[in-house]
Amino acid sequence: MNTRLLDVLHHVRLFFVPYLIILITCLILKISYTREAIYFAVNAKHSDFGDFLFPYVTDLGEGYMVAAVTLIMLCFSYRKTILIATSFAVSGILVQIVKHIYRAPRPVVYFEKDLTSIHFVKGIALLHNNSFPSGHTVTAFSAAVVLSYLAVNKRLGFIFLLLAMSVAFSRMYLSQHFFEDVTAGSILGTMSTIMWITWMDGRAFMHSQRMSMGLLKRR
Repeated sequence: MNTRLLDVLHHVRLFFVPYLIILITCLILKISYTREAIYFAVNAKHSDFGDFLFPYVTDLGEGYMVAAVTLIMLCFSYRKTILIATSFAVSGILVQIVKHIYRAPRPVVYFEKDLTSIHFVKGIALLHNNSFPSGHTVTAFSAAVVLSYLAVNKRLGFIFLLLAMSVAFSRMYLSQHFFEDVTAGSILGTMSTIMWITWMDGRAFMHSQRMSMGLLKRR
């Protein structure tokens, strides 16, 4: 493992170490239980509060949220803007490639003969195809990694992890994805962003004086 990668992992340690523990737990659950068992266990936990909350939580994984953060960063740091925008672009391209390779059915199609036993949140338009992996989860974890890396207070890394996990859970709660979709999405978003940051932020021009400026931050 090269020094540059170790440096990035050190910056995101309060995100990455807890994430690895949670990921191992998720993989054990996946091995221990079927897709159907995990799906219905999550679906059975519905509540009026959850039906209200999770449509808003899932929006944190939308591309426009990353765009908003990118625009804010543009005012203060070109370097941070480039890291956020390119990390989102790389992970976004990768998830679309994988989606179109697998073309996996979403829960509403997979359980089409058993829909009466499933709780669906009113007002949510259910998608039908390209379930694996979860794009919202990829976006959330990619954003969480890069924000953990850039944060001055590294303790925020754990908060970003919790937010990303909330987005992942919301995708299952809303019956848009399966457990393996969000698990794979978290892996793709996390690992691709760590590797991209390792390469991109290692370029000399990223640490020039100009890159430290922004639209509102001058010499």
